[in-house]
Amino acid sequence: MNRTIIKIGLLPSLFFCLNGMYAQTKDSIKTSKIDEVVVTAYGVKKEKKALGYSFQDVKGQALVDAKETNVTNALTGKVAGLQVIKGGFGPASSSKINLRGFNSFKGDNQPLIVVDGVPLSNSLGSKPKQNDGYFNNDFWNPDLDMGNGLGDINAEDIETISVLKGGAASALYGSRGGNGVILITTKTGKKRGGLGITYSTSLGFETIFMKPEMQKSFGLGLNGAPNLPNSDNSSSWGPSIEMSGKQRYDNLDNFFKTGINSQHTLSFQENLGEGTSLYTSANYLNDNSQIPNSRFERFNFMAKMNSTFGANKRWTSEVKAQYISTKAKNRPSGGKGNGNYYADILQMPQDIDIRDYREGQTQNNVKSRWITPNGINPYWSAYNSLNADKKDRFLLNGYLKYQFNDWLSADVRLGTDFYALNADAKVWTGSSRNNAYATSEEKFYENNYIASITAKKDNLFGKWGGSVSVYGQMMESRTKALYFSTQSLIVPNVFSVVNTKDLAGIANNEVDFWKKINSVFAAAEINYDGYWFINATARNDWSSTLTIENRSYFYPSISTSLVVTEMLSKLNGTTSKVLTFAKLRAAYAITGNSLNPYELYNTYKLAADPNGQAVLGRKKILYNSNLHAEKLKTFEVGADLKFFNRVSLDVSYFRNNATGQLIDLPMNPLSGYEAKKISSGGLRNSGIEVVLNTDVFKKDNFVWNVNANFSKLKSTIDKIDGEVLKYPLSGFDNVTFFAEVGRPFGAIYGTKFLRVEDPGSPYFGKLIVGENGLPQSTAEQYYLGDQNPRALFGFTNSFVYKNFGLSFLIDGRIGGKFYSSTQSALQKAGLAADTAPGGRRDNFVLDAVVQQNGTYTSNTKEVTQQDYWAAVTAGNLGITEQNIYDATNIRLRNIQVSYSFPKSIFQKLALQSAKVSFTANNVWMIYSKSKGIDPESVFAINSNAVGFENLAFPTTRSYLFTVTLGF
Repeated sequence: MNRTIIKIGLLPSLFFCLNGMYAQTKDSIKTSKIDEVVVTAYGVKKEKKALGYSFQDVKGQALVDAKETNVTNALTGKVAGLQVIKGGFGPASSSKINLRGFNSFKGDNQPLIVVDGVPLSNSLGSKPKQNDGYFNNDFWNPDLDMGNGLGDINAEDIETISVLKGGAASALYGSRGGNGVILITTKTGKKRGGLGITYSTSLGFETIFMKPEMQKSFGLGLNGAPNLPNSDNSSSWGPSIEMSGKQRYDNLDNFFKTGINSQHTLSFQENLGEGTSLYTSANYLNDNSQIPNSRFERFNFMAKMNSTFGANKRWTSEVKAQYISTKAKNRPSGGKGNGNYYADILQMPQDIDIRDYREGQTQNNVKSRWITPNGINPYWSAYNSLNADKKDRFLLNGYLKYQFNDWLSADVRLGTDFYALNADAKVWTGSSRNNAYATSEEKFYENNYIASITAKKDNLFGKWGGSVSVYGQMMESRTKALYFSTQSLIVPNVFSVVNTKDLAGIANNEVDFWKKINSVFAAAEINYDGYWFINATARNDWSSTLTIENRSYFYPSISTSLVVTEMLSKLNGTTSKVLTFAKLRAAYAITGNSLNPYELYNTYKLAADPNGQAVLGRKKILYNSNLHAEKLKTFEVGADLKFFNRVSLDVSYFRNNATGQLIDLPMNPLSGYEAKKISSGGLRNSGIEVVLNTDVFKKDNFVWNVNANFSKLKSTIDKIDGEVLKYPLSGFDNVTFFAEVGRPFGAIYGTKFLRVEDPGSPYFGKLIVGENGLPQSTAEQYYLGDQNPRALFGFTNSFVYKNFGLSFLIDGRIGGKFYSSTQSALQKAGLAADTAPGGRRDNFVLDAVVQQNGTYTSNTKEVTQQDYWAAVTAGNLGITEQNIYDATNIRLRNIQVSYSFPKSIFQKLALQSAKVSFTANNVWMIYSKSKGIDPESVFAINSNAVGFENLAFPTTRSYLFTVTLGF
């Protein structure tokens, strides 16, 4: 009988009360085995009981079941302490991973991604257009989000993902593993019945998941009256829609369509003979987004062969080739400028049907027709502001190992990650936007050469055993890119590099990032009688981005684990039917981050003036050639417990101290520089993680499994530099994100409502309004919260009854704040639900005071809703305090139902197995206070200021039907 194994995420309410905590564990229907063999750094296989640090893995089938276009998103809610931060710009947008908080003020803060022992570039968001490494996250017109590297991987090819969170787990990877490591092991050929061929196909439908809360009563106009002829006003401060005899339209639903997602996978795996296996697969994904005229395609091909050969099978080899082709058409743009047409859709008055403006707007080179003379029709933008990109990527690696005898072996691994990306963008004539053209070519490669020799013997002397491995590695990475853009085309709509009035600017955006790291490192283990283990690692890197004097830096780690139950059993025969396994562990490590290329010496950059004459300019950063690498010191203790041989509990406490932060400290512009590069500053992260796995009920025909995880994080900034107490991470008008001494990372500063601040005043805490009765803003910025979640959790419940399977995942975050520019824009336009309380717009008097000659008097001035919200949203972002929201949210992330047909019905057929399943993602937002804005939407995904939302396209809900056939 073929059983379907599915995972879900909900603990019974009674369980919540009894335990008072949330938790998760591995995605397996069976209780995980503590003594199982797992894959650790550099592909080394170890017994899990020997690990002195926390370790979690996610089975590949769990990633397949999630049916996410970007496999990064499938990790959400499955690993304790892992947060997935998502961009809000279509199916091909980026998602980044954060493990155990932010460790670097300015660095990437993502874990290293390693596929089959070879690092994979997981660059995300937009691309730096200059050698200074800075990203364009402009509030108005940011660069396009080009997706993250991990999103290129096909989930169907993944056997398992192992997450190394602590420093001792990832120290062997040196500075690149400072933020943790995600180890991906792809499938290998296995002996299967039949031909070994599997085909799966899925068809999915995509709709809007969340919409901002909007008033439904008032339409186009001002001050309660309709627009005058030829008015430029497009706001919704007009008369009642019902009283005007008009109809209300949902323009979000009317503009966005039902997206269609289809996917096909064909794979073959088989043993080709004694000691040789082959796995090949081809996958095609076509995601026609809910966004009109936006599409994403991905083709993956992989071939992997493993072999043991030679005398006594001493040789082991693995060869793998992966080719990935991605095509994106019309990625949506972010920001608050004309490039982001979602803002026009969102702020369109609800008594006008956007579909009335579609006719004749979906061809190139037509005149935009809109409700206001100078406005831009969103349909025109979707079909006349175009972009396209294509990426060809190759992941190649080879592995060869020789076993000299039963205790000594040597191996070598070679790998490369290479891609070529071509992109262009065109804005046609017909609107107030400039007739523009941009094109770019980018090439990237990273080559790794790794060799090692390993000695391992279980009985060195007495009951002592041990192993030692020595490695050498050479890494080289390089990005070369050329960017051209112009808004001065000579001949309209002729999109060519030479068709520009600005010939001097053709080649001024060129990037060449080149970096090398050479390394030697070692790992050693000693164990006593199979229950006490001590592991140590040491690594020395030599980085090309540091000076000769400073480029050598050292990273050690030590960890230990003691299997208490096995120790007691071997010493005096003590066993327990209740506590069937208990392991204590502790670990300490030093890791860190090095400089990016070209951040040592001050150089000039070549440019051209308006007359085409060559000019030299200085970069805006004052560099310091004496800088050292950042250091991250990590400490972790924990326990792995198993009760009744069916309930597994993993508890960890960790503390990370990051010192010597490599930051750009702001300077007085009169110095000729905007900032100086320094090594200073300290950051502490600490927290607990709990992972639980149990079969709540298990009989022959029915299994109920619960996997759960919970993590709690505390972040504190210890130091910036001397008397400097705040370091800006990013800023948007009057909203700024800081690393501030004494506060958590990502402190949000902004303006507040002006209030009586004197505790001794009888009016303490009341708003101070002007003589017009309207609220006022403070002149200075104040601390309004921080972007960090206080806790993350996920619950997976899985049920199997005979051949039927049901699973669901509930996950969420607790705490943290974010700023919503979308809500501010809706309030200004008169569309936010707050602008018409109870569906009415009655005048009102604020419970406030008026300040005159140093004294306060009660406010009696009546104001309109329109005047009130005009005051609150004045400027680009209004009074910041108004739109700071709690990021706490709990959602039903995923549901899957499946049925596996009995094998007995295929006895006379070539078909060996068949399975049908239904999956739904982003099913239900159970709890959120963000007024219809998805807290997961992030404006600048490549920035460490992740608490800012800026008119992001709506997140999606998807429904997918899958058929899997085995031959």
